[in-house]
Amino acid sequence: MDFILPPSLPVGGIPWEKVLPPLIPRLNGSYGQYNWSPKLLVPETDNTSSAEVTCDESGFTVQVDVKHFNPKDLLVKVTGDFVEVQGKHEEKKKDGPGLTTRQFNRRYRIPKGVDTMALESAVSPEGILIISAPMLQTEN
Repeated sequence: MDFILPPSLPVGGIPWEKVLPPLIPRLNGSYGQYNWSPKLLVPETDNTSSAEVTCDESGFTVQVDVKHFNPKDLLVKVTGDFVEVQGKHEEKKKDGPGLTTRQFNRRYRIPKGVDTMALESAVSPEGILIISAPMLQTEN
């Protein structure tokens, strides 16, 4: 069976504001004191931490941008076939009462053949969390 795919998505992604109103017309408008729009259905993208994952014959490496977090705010653990990275930072607002919280949770699958017992993590001076593990040594 052959499937015909579009050549590519638009640069900004799918234009949901054009797709959703004809499908769900009652969401575009108001109901009593509430105003609705299709944008309420589209989640905001999370650009707080970007990551780069590589795996080659030398080993497995994950680099995560954590410049908004202190090393004590980070937790790296191996759970099954995944390495999990969690970050949570809280600080009191400078201009009045209240608390500002920033947090993220990420999971990266560890490829087969990686020595998870030798997994190491460190934060660079530029605020990049580097998680690395070598490949298992095999006898040839």
